[in-house]
Amino acid sequence: MMRRFFRTKSQAQIISDVENAEHQMHRVLGPWHLTLLGIGGVIGAGIFVLTGQAAANYAGPSIALSFVISGLACAFAGLCYSEFASMIPVAGSAYTYSYATLGEVFAWIIGWDLILEYLFGASTVAVGWSGYVASFLGDCGITLPFALCNAPFSYTPQAGLQLTGAWFNLPAVLIVAVVTWLLVIGIRESANFNNVIVIVKVSVILLFIFLGMHYIKLENLTPFIPANTGIFGQYGWSGVMRGSAVVFFAYIGFDAVSTAAQEARRPQRDVPIGILVSLCVCAVLYVAVAVVLTGLVPYKQLNVPHPMAVGIDAAGPALAWLRPLVKMGAIAGLSSVILVLMLGQSRIFYSMSRDGLLPPKFGAIHPRFRTPWLATTITGVVSLLMAAIFPIGFLGELVSIGALLAFAMVCGGVWVMRRTKPDLPRPFRTPLVPLVPILGIVFAGAQMVALPRDTWIRLVLWMALGLLIYFTYGHRHSKMQKS
Repeated sequence: MMRRFFRTKSQAQIISDVENAEHQMHRVLGPWHLTLLGIGGVIGAGIFVLTGQAAANYAGPSIALSFVISGLACAFAGLCYSEFASMIPVAGSAYTYSYATLGEVFAWIIGWDLILEYLFGASTVAVGWSGYVASFLGDCGITLPFALCNAPFSYTPQAGLQLTGAWFNLPAVLIVAVVTWLLVIGIRESANFNNVIVIVKVSVILLFIFLGMHYIKLENLTPFIPANTGIFGQYGWSGVMRGSAVVFFAYIGFDAVSTAAQEARRPQRDVPIGILVSLCVCAVLYVAVAVVLTGLVPYKQLNVPHPMAVGIDAAGPALAWLRPLVKMGAIAGLSSVILVLMLGQSRIFYSMSRDGLLPPKFGAIHPRFRTPWLATTITGVVSLLMAAIFPIGFLGELVSIGALLAFAMVCGGVWVMRRTKPDLPRPFRTPLVPLVPILGIVFAGAQMVALPRDTWIRLVLWMALGLLIYFTYGHRHSKMQKS
């Protein structure tokens, strides 16, 4: 009985299931598309929103160190993702990899956990998008009603959720609806839209770095690591670690490249390129923006939805012309992140349905557009509701802990696969195994420990709900069980 829960799917069986599927998804993505998809997924709320909030609440100017620590954790995980993606070039990402290495129950756990990363992540970014849109329209003389552009709840680590008096976040709802429609009509159209957006937002970020560095005030960067307040996670080195756990959300998106493997032309080569190149580019940009931003503005003034705009204001009239460009770049950039995260979630739902762990409708491919249209629509509706009512801080911590758990399990899976099936062909091999997987697990675990206790409680409750669904539906309808 217990062996049923830990049965694995062979690499050949996973690929065979895809090739024999009734409807195939289009293989249209090359290395350029995949790299820009990774950059599009990574550069978003982390750099435009969470950088300021994490600096204000946790790390101060040393938020730059937090980005370095998170970047290292992601580098180890990215190497492990690349090996799996080259071996098993199908949709599903960490869910599919866990099915091949750790067993069905672990695959379900990681698939359920990835909902926190992708679906809740899209909701988080949509809230940040709304903040920049409201600020941009305000600059144009258009003031949105408070009740229609804010969540009905606010959140701080100290006080938790509190009522704000707002009704719901209308701009966040609208952007999720538009992205859902775009994802349904086709992957090529979605990728082309993302390519244009990535060029725009990277250009804006480079302008901010190279122009803003001339207005840095060294007193804003001193002390670089503010003294701890006596509470774990509020400044000091514990604040650097908690900040790294929170801004870890900023790197989420590179692994979404692996969910598009089934739509890549040469996934064994192109998916690792997309993952690793996008991760390196984004890490450098993040650290540079963190230093410039906290050098422009005292860190305690950055707990706002649009910190880069505050940084431009602090530079004075000389950079006033850059303010609307930064906001437009943020609006465009956050749009592409929502697209990439929702794309990843719909492909995971599709893979879980194909294995029988979710109802068959989740795996339905549109006869004309060749996209998992129902999984995409469900992802959009749930993400839309979350974005409408919850604030960015509350959602961001849930997303971070979900992604960290997924990364740790992928690193563990590579280690297990090297020991149990060492002879399988690996077009890309993670170097220094088991050292790299172990470091990936350690870094991810350390950042998870640094997150607040309430976030852990929510994770445990979420996983308990997921296991209940697995034992009452998923296990009974699993295609492995039936076979």
